[in-house]
Amino acid sequence: MTLPDSRIGRGGERVADARRPASFPSLPLMDRMTTIRRPGSLPQGIGCGMKPTKLLLRVTVQRNLWPVHVMISPESTVVDLIKATVEAYVKEGRRPLLVERDPLAFELHFSQFSLESLSREEKVINLGSRNFFLCLKPSEAAPSGDCRRDEAENESSKFLLPLPRFISIALRL
Repeated sequence: MTLPDSRIGRGGERVADARRPASFPSLPLMDRMTTIRRPGSLPQGIGCGMKPTKLLLRVTVQRNLWPVHVMISPESTVVDLIKATVEAYVKEGRRPLLVERDPLAFELHFSQFSLESLSREEKVINLGSRNFFLCLKPSEAAPSGDCRRDEAENESSKFLLPLPRFISIALRL
C-alpha cells in the first residue's frame, strides 16, 4: 500500500507533505528508555548510598509575604538554618527590616500556626519538611507560648487610655 504524495487540508485543497525533521533511528529504543527511570526503580546496588548534597528550603519570616529560599547541607542543624535565613534576609534587603539580627533571638516552626518551636540541635534532613516559619522568640515581658504578637491586643491597649477620661467626663454631666 502506498501513501499519496499529498493530503487534503482544512479547506479541501491538497497540501504537500511537510518534510519531517531528521531523527536518529539508529539509536536503539532501549538505550533511550533506560535513561528515564524512577528513583525507586533502580537496580539494587546502584544509587543505594546516594544522599542529597544540598537542600533547598523555603523559610517564611514573620511579617513577610514571600519565603526566603535557602540552600544548606543536609547535615546542618536548625541553628544553621536560622543563621542562613537571617543572613539571606538581610543580604537581599527585604522589608520589613528585622528587629534583631542575632540568630539566637529567633525560633523556627513548621508553620505560623504551630505553637511548638523546633529543637535547635535537630538536623534539617530529619525534620521531614522543606517549608518552615521563622519568628522572634517571645519576650520575657510577654510569657505567652506563642511567638506571634497579637496586633489586636496592641490596638485595644490604645483605646483603654482615653476610656477613664471619658468616664470621668460622663460622670460630671
